[in-house]
Amino acid sequence: MTLLNLNQADLSDIRLIASDVDGTLTQNGKFSSDFISTLLDLQSAGIKVLLVTGRSAGWVSALVNYLPVAGAIAENGGLFLQPNGQQFLLSSIPNLSRHRILLENTFHHIKQLFPHLHPSADNQFRITDWTFDVNDLSTDDLQAISSQCQQMGWSFAYSNVQCHIKPLYQDKATGLDAVLKNHFPEINSLQVLTFGDSPNDEAMFDADLFPISVGVANVRHYQDKMMHLPKYVAQASEFAGFQELAMLLLKNSVIDDSMKTRRSYAG
Repeated sequence: MTLLNLNQADLSDIRLIASDVDGTLTQNGKFSSDFISTLLDLQSAGIKVLLVTGRSAGWVSALVNYLPVAGAIAENGGLFLQPNGQQFLLSSIPNLSRHRILLENTFHHIKQLFPHLHPSADNQFRITDWTFDVNDLSTDDLQAISSQCQQMGWSFAYSNVQCHIKPLYQDKATGLDAVLKNHFPEINSLQVLTFGDSPNDEAMFDADLFPISVGVANVRHYQDKMMHLPKYVAQASEFAGFQELAMLLLKNSVIDDSMKTRRSYAG
């Protein structure tokens, strides 16, 4: 599949960006000095930004309260958090305490096969999934771990940061679809742009669900490991790629405002 250059995309109707965080909104693992100003510029132009990340509920609940965003989906589709502090569980989990025990037991079973695995430091802040550091796991290792998870009734995903053991059918696209229908019903799929960089963003790149998707340049590292690829790709990697997207959207916004002004004068 050929990835089209971002400047070939028609972004005139975009009203919401659903974006991954690590490797997409970060630069070398950190938020840059231009990050918040870019979010504010998009907000001023009427374009909402929704974070869609694999990071823990605890980590995201802090982030969503400080950033000018419309909300955040945490744990790869597990929960939706709003800036006002409200939190919504997106996965069907009858008993959360038992769920955490089962996740930890699954991890220890996998660790018997891969003794060098280390649980991520943020598991104590998680609700729906269990994570361990991706480190130097090979493609074969990741496939073997995924098979083990499936045999034990779980799904598996990984990013450039972490590996996730999670409930079946819990992914970013499923969570995003539910959030859009329940919290942003005025926005249709053609007004949503999904944005990411790695395999745990793959579900959001499914064109049948979200027709307009973009990857930062570093998504090419995983091009041969993903069934669904973004329709367009930025020239730049990480946050610089997001800035590239923001500039195009803001340019379209200025053009739209100019056309409206002209029509107003003409009327």
